[in-house]
Amino acid sequence: MWNGKKKAVTFSFDDGVLQDVRLVGILNKYGLKGTFNLNSGRFGMPSAWEVDGRSICRNVLQADVLKTLYEGHEVAVHTLHHLRLPEQSDGEVIRQVDEDRKNLEQLFGYPVIGMAYPCGGVNNDERVAALIQEHTPIRYSRTITSTHSFGLQKDKLLRFDPTLHFLDEKTEEIAEKFLALDTDEPQLLYIWGHSYELDFDESRWTRFEKLCQTLSGKADIFYGTNREVLL
Repeated sequence: MWNGKKKAVTFSFDDGVLQDVRLVGILNKYGLKGTFNLNSGRFGMPSAWEVDGRSICRNVLQADVLKTLYEGHEVAVHTLHHLRLPEQSDGEVIRQVDEDRKNLEQLFGYPVIGMAYPCGGVNNDERVAALIQEHTPIRYSRTITSTHSFGLQKDKLLRFDPTLHFLDEKTEEIAEKFLALDTDEPQLLYIWGHSYELDFDESRWTRFEKLCQTLSGKADIFYGTNREVLL
C-alpha cells in the first residue's frame, strides 16, 4: 500500500501560526510528516487565542518564511479568510477555496490539492463538498470529527474524518493500539491540531514530543503527508 507497508501515520495542522516553527522542528527531529493548512489572505496577521482568562499568541506567519519552514511537508488550503463555509454562498465557497489554492501554488511552486475545513462546530456539509469537488482541483479535505479508528474512508475524501485531535484524552491509548496492530488491511493514524494549543502549558509540548517519539522509527509504518497517505 505505502511502499509495501500496511500502516501509515500523518499529521495535519491549521492556520500557519508562529508556534509551527517549534512544531515543525519536533516533526523533523523524529522523521514525521504533516500537512499545514493555510489561509493566504491572513498571512502576517496578529491574533490571539483567548482561553480561561488568558491570551495566547497565535500570530499568523509572514509569507516569506513559509516555504523554508514547511520544506519536506505539504501545504494545503484552509480558505482565504478562515470563513465557515456552510454559511457562505456557492460563489463565495468556490472563491475562498480556489483563490487560496492559487495563492499557495504561486508561493510554494507545486500543485495544491488538499484542504482542511476552517472553524469549529459544523464546518462542512454535502453542498460545500460538492462545490469543492465540481469547481476546484481539491481532492481531499479534513473535517474535525474524530473517528478513533484507522479506516481510509476512500468514499468520503472530501469530508475526511481524522482519527483524533492531538490533545484528545485517548491519544496515547489509540497510538499504542495502532502500534500494536498486525493487519492485512491498510490502516491510517491521522492526527490533527493547532500548534498554538500547545502553548497553553509547557506540559502539552512535552506530551506532543513524547507522542512523536513513540510513533517514530517503526519499520512497519509509512510516515507521510496527507497527500502521500490518502492518494
